[in-house]
Amino acid sequence: MATTQLTADQVGDLTSALLSGGLPQDPAALVDLVDGLERMKSALCAIQGEATVAHDAARRKVESEQGVSSRRQGRGVAREIALARRESPHRGQTLLGLAKVLHHEMPHTRARLSDGTLNEFRAILLVRETACLTAEERAFVDEELCADPAALVGLGTRHLVARAKKLAYELDPAAVARRASNAEKDRHVSVRPAPDTMTYLTGLLPVAQGVSVHAALVRDADALRAKGDPRSRGQLMADLLVARVTGADLVDDAPPPMPVLVNLTMSDATLLGGHRPAEVGADGVAPELVPAEIARLLLGRALTSQVDALVRRLYVDHGGRLVAMTSKQRFYADGLAELVAQRDLGICRTPYCSAPVRHRDHVVPVSAGGATDADNGQGLCEACNLAKEVPGWRHEAVDDLRHAVETITPTGHRYRSTASPPMGWREPRWVRERPGVYTLVA
Repeated sequence: MATTQLTADQVGDLTSALLSGGLPQDPAALVDLVDGLERMKSALCAIQGEATVAHDAARRKVESEQGVSSRRQGRGVAREIALARRESPHRGQTLLGLAKVLHHEMPHTRARLSDGTLNEFRAILLVRETACLTAEERAFVDEELCADPAALVGLGTRHLVARAKKLAYELDPAAVARRASNAEKDRHVSVRPAPDTMTYLTGLLPVAQGVSVHAALVRDADALRAKGDPRSRGQLMADLLVARVTGADLVDDAPPPMPVLVNLTMSDATLLGGHRPAEVGADGVAPELVPAEIARLLLGRALTSQVDALVRRLYVDHGGRLVAMTSKQRFYADGLAELVAQRDLGICRTPYCSAPVRHRDHVVPVSAGGATDADNGQGLCEACNLAKEVPGWRHEAVDDLRHAVETITPTGHRYRSTASPPMGWREPRWVRERPGVYTLVA
């Protein structure tokens, strides 16, 4: 008996049926529904994984027939999967790796994902914790942990990861030790936006160093509180961290000023008392939107503390498109590159990618007649710029109110990326004032 092939239309019909159905009134039935949907989500992830593996194989076959070297085959698959799943390219690579491992090396984990006993997140953790093992050893851990579905009932994520680590160490302690040693090479510090004009500063450190840093901050914060400092332990730890990294002095009841370069992007209206927001950022860090009053306060602090402040005024046309800006430098040699970066808010233009811009790229390559101008320019991270050259991928500039680029994958799927609106810009819309009377509001 032939197996019915799944299609996107069938999935769409199922989705429509689920969304059009009403919810039960009984609380127990509602919980059962949530449970069933959760199991379905896991099963769908398993099907997505199988489709990912099949697509990878099909893509490699096509590229092999086209004469692409085996080393270069399949290079764009992860990006295709990332776009289809509305994820970043890095996440796409993770999902592709997960699908391959579950398909080829961990069939029991794949089965538990299919029956809903495991979710995708926990499956990723199991794959990660067994990455240092051989295929045979990984299969042993897979069977020990996931062959019996009942063994996973009620098992928390931390317990599951602990069991996987314990089995991995028992099978190959030397491999686990090498992995821990190599992990130190990945130490880094990163920053990402937080609510209310704050940021998360994260340091990935070896465990001994990380614990010692935290212990020192706790110890000194408690000592200051014992002397009567009114700040909380968390506030003091944050202030101590800033002081020790930047050399700034602590200020009572407030975070200390920092002797750093302030890169503040704001319009003339904001600078002169308007309400449009501004942006604060730096090279390699995506800008963070801040209220106008906070922007003026930051600028005032920067000027009074003799810290270099870079004030960039953005100019937009009537459609809200960024068309020019003042340069941060005495000479305008990099003005076009800065314009492209500011228009893209310093974030890679690949759909769903959140990496900072590293390269200024031609949407249509120069070799294909592409011009070196703002309309044919886009900001990309290094990985996306390199992956853009994989055979079968195309980018096209789209005639839109704001700068838009379409990414066309080897399968013909199109994904549009539109430049974010300038600070404070709102799309014009018609507002109904009274019956039959509408006003265009920008």
